[in-house]
Amino acid sequence: MHKPAPPIQQFIPKIAAVLAEGYGLRNLRADLVAGLTVAVVALPLSLAIAIASGVPPDRGLITAIVGGFLVSLLGGSRFQIGGPAGAFIVLVMATVQRHGLDGLMLATFLSGLFLSLAGALRLGGFVKFIPYPVTVGFTAGIGVIILASQMRPLLGLTLAGPEPGPFLEKLPALWAAMPTLDPLNLVLGLGAFGLILVQRRVAPRVPGMLLAIVLAGLTVWLLDLPVPTIGSAYGGIAAGLPAPHLPEFTLAKVQAVLPDALAFTLLGAIESLLSAVVADSMTGRRHRSNAELVGQGVANMASACFGGFCVTGTIARTATNVRAGAHGPVAGMIHALTLLVIVLLLAPLASAIPLAALAGVLVSVALHMIDIRAIRTLARTARAELAVLLATLTLTVLRDLTEAIVVGLALGALVFMHRMAQISGVDAMLDEADTESRPQDRAEGRETIVLRLTGAYFFGSAPVIENVLDRIAARPRRLILDLADVPLLDMTGAHSLTGFIRKARDNGMSVTLAAARDQHMDMLRAAGLPEGVVRAPDMAAARGGG
Repeated sequence: MHKPAPPIQQFIPKIAAVLAEGYGLRNLRADLVAGLTVAVVALPLSLAIAIASGVPPDRGLITAIVGGFLVSLLGGSRFQIGGPAGAFIVLVMATVQRHGLDGLMLATFLSGLFLSLAGALRLGGFVKFIPYPVTVGFTAGIGVIILASQMRPLLGLTLAGPEPGPFLEKLPALWAAMPTLDPLNLVLGLGAFGLILVQRRVAPRVPGMLLAIVLAGLTVWLLDLPVPTIGSAYGGIAAGLPAPHLPEFTLAKVQAVLPDALAFTLLGAIESLLSAVVADSMTGRRHRSNAELVGQGVANMASACFGGFCVTGTIARTATNVRAGAHGPVAGMIHALTLLVIVLLLAPLASAIPLAALAGVLVSVALHMIDIRAIRTLARTARAELAVLLATLTLTVLRDLTEAIVVGLALGALVFMHRMAQISGVDAMLDEADTESRPQDRAEGRETIVLRLTGAYFFGSAPVIENVLDRIAARPRRLILDLADVPLLDMTGAHSLTGFIRKARDNGMSVTLAAARDQHMDMLRAAGLPEGVVRAPDMAAARGGG
């Protein structure tokens, strides 16, 4: 007989299970190929996401190296690739604007503590309850914001003042700056974007993003084009990792960045576990959600200590890892070490990469985040879920991500409760024995009536069922309530049902509860079930008791 896994196992990193299976040269070769492949994809993304987030580009590489290594070493997924994610661009940029880089490091460290605590409290499973329309909605909303944020570098615009953060303020400022459009930046940006599009269709195995920034950098260097580059804007990239140090902790700073840290925590948990689920669906494996949260937490704390920012599981890089034939977490560790070698050996060459090309890379990422196919499917098949998606998307763009997720969850819950209430109901029928053997009793009002309750009887469906019960005009001598098809009864439903039973008893009826489960009876007794109500194990016993 199969014994359930002990609770401690859900906190053991997946690499322990992979090594326990036996790890040979063939497995190492597969992980080496996958790790190198993912590193090629992660390099341009790490640079572009950092710049779009308002931090120096080398911070993105630090995040991918330190955070990515620890996510694979300590996480609960065999294939997860950690690093900076496009979904965090909006939150990171807002945090930097409010609190500076020091505040960002502190918020990242605190979010790591909260993620580890969430994993330790076994909260990983609750993240799976976020409705699909909410996930699609906030992801698309983030894509729209990233798209807007990249228009200035893509078009080479010169603004009269600082670029506004809010979406509705940003668009007029960009439009007013359109006369300053720089054709060179536009050509480089659209060239990078177009190359990525063609590569995905014609040669999906070719690292299009890396190829785009390499060609753009070579073009700028060979032709000495007067366009903003990583070197001119940020002074290049440091050839190595800084010495680690803890962020500065003061009560005032912690209180100031706490809302940002909580937002990082919420989005980090959602993104990382969603990415792990995607990897599971591609491989047939199962991740350990609580171990994943603990690993993500440690990775965020370490990233902050080295000067990096938010680390999370990244769906695109994780999917690339799976497709490249990874065997286990070693592939993710090799990806991080490969990026470290690139930083140590090739950092000076990154100075020639034009910012417009990196903007083209992020435009392709942003458009990929807007899942048009999912939106069309919901528009055709589920209008209520489409409304949830659009509300979440709109709030993400116009308000903030945390508010969008909270409202999306609330709307999703309302849609679910409405659906559950619709499938709940009451069927009333004369008992077969009475209709066949004692028809004269019907005229005298002595027949037995069976009320079959179906669906969940909870606070959402209680008003619907109450209306049906109140409209029953017959006054039988005996009433049987069949609860066999009631999978759920909450306290609101229990109070509603006991109130109906009291009315029936006051009208002189005897009441039998057929097929009531133990948890149903406990709930009904807690709600004040009158004495003398008969409980029968099934309908046959209930009829026989008459």
